[in-house]
Order: sequence, then C-alpha cells, then structure tokens
Amino acid sequence: VEWGRGVEYTNLSQQFGKFDPADYLQKALMRQMDRSLDTACADAFKSTDVKIIFSPTSLTGGTFDTDGTPSTTALVNMTFDHMGVLADYLAGDIHCPPFEGDDYIMLACRKNLRGLKQDTQWQQIHMYLQKGDLFFKGEAGKAENIRCVQVDREAALANSASASCSVMGEAVVFGDEAIGYVEAASPQLYADPNYQSDFGRVKAMAWKGTFVYASIWENADDGEAKIIRIGSL
Repeated sequence: VEWGRGVEYTNLSQQFGKFDPADYLQKALMRQMDRSLDTACADAFKSTDVKIIFSPTSLTGGTFDTDGTPSTTALVNMTFDHMGVLADYLAGDIHCPPFEGDDYIMLACRKNLRGLKQDTQWQQIHMYLQKGDLFFKGEAGKAENIRCVQVDREAALANSASASCSVMGEAVVFGDEAIGYVEAASPQLYADPNYQSDFGRVKAMAWKGTFVYASIWENADDGEAKIIRIGSL
C-alpha cells in the first residue's frame, strides 16, 4: 500500500515571510508520517484477522471470543486480575512465546491503564528494568509478566472500546511473531524546489512510502495465535 501526503508553498512566502515555511512544513509532514505509521500498525492489531478477543465482564474475569468479533459487552475496566487471566491464556492456552525474555507486551489507551497503575501489585519501570535493558517508548509499568505501554493517540487506540462501551478503551496483548511489516519503499521526506517546472516559483514537500502491516497469523489455534484484543460488543 502506498502512503503519503504533500504540500505546496511559494517562493514568495519564503522571500517575504517572517519565518521559512519549509521548516514548519517539514516538521508537520514528519509528524503526520509518524502518526500514519502508528495508526496503520494499530489497525493491524485491531483487524478481524486477530481472532482472539477478551471482554472483561467482572472485576476478576471475562469472556473470550475466537472468531474475530466480540460477542459480549465489557462491563468493567481492566484490573490486575484480568492481566493474570490474559497472561495465563497466552502461556497456557495458546502457548504464545513471550515478546522479550519472559514478558509479553500490552499496548493500551490511557483509560485502561488507570486502574492498573493504582493497584498495589503494579510494578514501576525501575523495579524490573536493569541497566542496558530494552525500554519501550511510552512504557508505563508491568502487571504479571506483561509490560504495559501507554498509547496516547486515540486515533490508534481509543478510550472507548466501542460505541456501546465507555467503561474501558482499546488494548492489545501479544507475544513474539504478532505483527509483520513489509516494506517496498521506506517512508521518507522528499522536497521539490521547482514543482511543476515553474522556474522555482512553486515548491513542494511530501512524504511517501510503500508498506503494509498485517497480523502474521489469522486464526486462534494453539501455537499460532499471538495476539489478544481487549474489546467489547
């Protein structure tokens, strides 16, 4: 899939403007590129190709679906007990290999992590990471053997799991071999100082790339499924 976005600006705006528009446009395009990659990856995690879904229905448990579509409305937000249920399902039911060492990874919106952070069993980062260990951007802490990464962009992981569920938001838990990334052309920034061959009067800047994110496994089978979506009807 080809992705990208571009913008035009004039030579006059550079000559007579107080600030060079190229500097601000470059920052804006780079930010938009990062967000596009972020959203594309999140969409792959939330695709119906990911068959296993967990919907919390009590403070200690919930319902699992294995067909890619949630059948149950989530009634509560995530708790520490739910993290134990998820860790047990990953390791004991589908035998998913951990992502890093013995740990799985959760990507979650802010709302889903609020309750977990208040639990006395919540582990702050300094309690389990040693010097030289890999640290994930946005990592907030650890519950059971699941390292939790907070995603603040609601376009990627929303604070509402569905139109009928506002008690919790979107999240995914996964191990190794979860999402694949195939790249034909690296996403990067391009500049054209003579756009449309107009003697340099009009300039353009754009980012573009050809890539795709997708779930590596598209079933809920033991030994193959690597992702659990936290969702709601």
